[in-house]
Amino acid sequence: MTRGACIRASTIGLALVVQASWAHALGNIENGESLFRQCAGCHEVGEGARNRVGPQLNGIFGRTAGTIEGFRYSNAFERAGAKGLEWHAEELDVFLENPKQLVPGTRMSFRGFKDPVQRADVIAYLRQYSDSPSDLPEADATATATDHDLAPEILALEGDAEYGEYLSSECTTCHQIDGADAGIPSIVFWPETDFVVAMHAYKNKRREHPVMNMIAGRLNEEEIAALAAYFSNLEN
Repeated sequence: MTRGACIRASTIGLALVVQASWAHALGNIENGESLFRQCAGCHEVGEGARNRVGPQLNGIFGRTAGTIEGFRYSNAFERAGAKGLEWHAEELDVFLENPKQLVPGTRMSFRGFKDPVQRADVIAYLRQYSDSPSDLPEADATATATDHDLAPEILALEGDAEYGEYLSSECTTCHQIDGADAGIPSIVFWPETDFVVAMHAYKNKRREHPVMNMIAGRLNEEEIAALAAYFSNLEN
């Protein structure tokens, strides 16, 4: 299942999109510049960039969608921005794969880059025109067992693996049960603590991602612990 398909399934599926998906995807700026030529008919980026058919893309990292002053956005983009869509590496990756999937109703006619390597290259090219992208792969590690503020009692919860198996159908809508990574990171055999910390980072919005903030926000502490217990010892 592609990452775009994971977003389509997000209302019923648990998509744990974490740094593992970006560890291999720092991107090739030179190749990204070449690929950006497909976008240049509508968008400008770099010194002197102006709004054209599409808005200029300087400073896109961390910017709320639909907020460039002086550009007339579609109603779809204005709604997306009002609902909290911000541009970071993960959101750009989903958007560049299929713009109409992330922002239904957009006037943007580009069909998207289906190759995740190409998307990573374009994102690497764009990010050099933002002052301080907050989610660069080398700078924004997903919360780990030593980078969190969770209460000890949350980490001490013993998850019910059988209950986790029951809940796991929501996860395996997107994640492959055999642990394979086909654009979406594997969550099989994760250490329980790392799984719990990562999910609470999304739940508490320490790590921003609109879909994951919503999904993790629906899970309580016992459910997160149960999923962690199940996936940490999953037998294939």
